[in-house]
Amino acid sequence: MAKKYWDEKFEIMNESDMKAWQLQQLKQTVAWVYERVPFYKKAFDNAGVKPSDLQKLEDIAKFPFSVKTDLRDNYPFGLCAVPMSDVVRIHASSGTTGKPITGPYTAEDLNQWADLMARGLWAQEVRPDSILQNAYGMGLFTGGLGFLQGAMRIGCAVVPSGAGMTERQIMLIQDFGTTALCCTPSYCLTIIEKAEKMGIDFRKTNLRTGHFGAEPWTVEMRTEIEARSGIHAYEHYGLTELMGPGVSFTCEYYNIHINEDHVLPEIVDPGTLEPVDLGEEGELIFTSLQRRAMPMIRYRTRDICALRRDKCECGRTLITMDKILGRSDDMMIISGVNVFPSQIETVLMEFEEVEPLYQIRLRKKGYIDHIGVETEVKAAVYQSGQETLDNLCKKISSRIQQVIGINVPITILPPETIERSIGKAKRIIDER
Repeated sequence: MAKKYWDEKFEIMNESDMKAWQLQQLKQTVAWVYERVPFYKKAFDNAGVKPSDLQKLEDIAKFPFSVKTDLRDNYPFGLCAVPMSDVVRIHASSGTTGKPITGPYTAEDLNQWADLMARGLWAQEVRPDSILQNAYGMGLFTGGLGFLQGAMRIGCAVVPSGAGMTERQIMLIQDFGTTALCCTPSYCLTIIEKAEKMGIDFRKTNLRTGHFGAEPWTVEMRTEIEARSGIHAYEHYGLTELMGPGVSFTCEYYNIHINEDHVLPEIVDPGTLEPVDLGEEGELIFTSLQRRAMPMIRYRTRDICALRRDKCECGRTLITMDKILGRSDDMMIISGVNVFPSQIETVLMEFEEVEPLYQIRLRKKGYIDHIGVETEVKAAVYQSGQETLDNLCKKISSRIQQVIGINVPITILPPETIERSIGKAKRIIDER
């Protein structure tokens, strides 16, 4: 009988034992960076704390945060805690807004990362007899190689197809008998749309699961993917700064379990930066617990969500996080109202006439910011006449106003106007 959990010891560890483990690892990590990384020594000293001040988990709140600009200011390896002779791989973010964020790894870091990716994939039905098609880009981006090494740890057959060449992706799914697909959720929708136009139903293939990450997506988007393809759509969450994907994963009940034996999560109020209670929404903070090359201390992810200790039917006791509502730096403030792209997406997915493709366009009229949403509808709806389209725009706009409290004009574009994604979809176009 196949094992239920990849790493039973930690996946079903009771809370008190987990906290004892976390405190032990946290003490070691804080001392490690204080001794080896000048940035952290200076930051701790300026905050008036030392590693010896960490006597219980709650004491982590005494320590200073780290943020993305700290990595850029210390580019490329100023936050590295080991000599380069101990570094065996270097990943990096895209660097579209400046210098990239670098992620060096020791051999042990890579070994742990592979195991965490295997843990998540195992929870999502991947087994040694699976055929996993990895349609993430292979390169500096952590996603491609992260999924590759997790699948290899399980021992299944891997098809490293890489991103793009959508018709070839579909051919490989058919010809190779692919059972599991890894890519961004928006690219999965691009693949599904292309397959539908080619007259191919994924229900008649061996494809059973999708393993998605690298961009925020809603429950409604997951429902859309599953309804159109017949697969189970699972999630992986991570950041280049921490390790890449592998920070958390969904189980078969779609709860997002954090690998809290490797990362210590906190939620803080985005305004006061004070810790909040379980179940309260705020900014997600992570501290590395076992990483050696570049551990992060109280790293501000800018992601907004809540943590929960609810019992999961899968049996895992790992703490769970809500689906990311949005990023604090993606939050749009329009007429004094906080708006996240996920709120727009959730409303659009309520309307069966609408395709899961949209763009939010921000403009400035005088001194006032204005928001508009462009989306596509199904071809038959688009051809049904302008009156039908106008009525649909009014319904969607009215529903968005009910949800977020402001008027958002809707523009319906001709089919295939919005650029299809092969990686992360661009949702916001800021013309201000």
